[in-house]
Amino acid sequence: MHQSRLGAIIIDCKDAEDLQAATQFWSQALGLEVAASQPDPQYVALSVPTGEVAVLLQRVQHESRIHIDIETDDQEAEARRLIALGAKLLATIKGWHVLEAPSGHRFCLINPNRAGFADAANKWPGDA
Repeated sequence: MHQSRLGAIIIDCKDAEDLQAATQFWSQALGLEVAASQPDPQYVALSVPTGEVAVLLQRVQHESRIHIDIETDDQEAEARRLIALGAKLLATIKGWHVLEAPSGHRFCLINPNRAGFADAANKWPGDA
């Protein structure tokens, strides 16, 4: 058995030389402050209430888009489950899997990083 849940909404900003301007827009649009701690210069985290889905802005080289991250305690099992549902595995980068849904939307599988994962995640029986 493995578990998974929605982990984050990622706002990909193409070649965002001024990630600050994009951050200002999305912070105001969503009514969220910028998080006090920013450990990676490629990302800007917005401050969400405890337990809510994370919202991050990310500097990217591809076209701007929004994607989701799915937290899972077993990326391989979750990838197999989603591939069985019709997703395609596109890449494995920095320890997470990038997949594409049948609709063409990309998403990532990541390790759990929000509190309460074990209690709130979906539990998937067996091995997909």
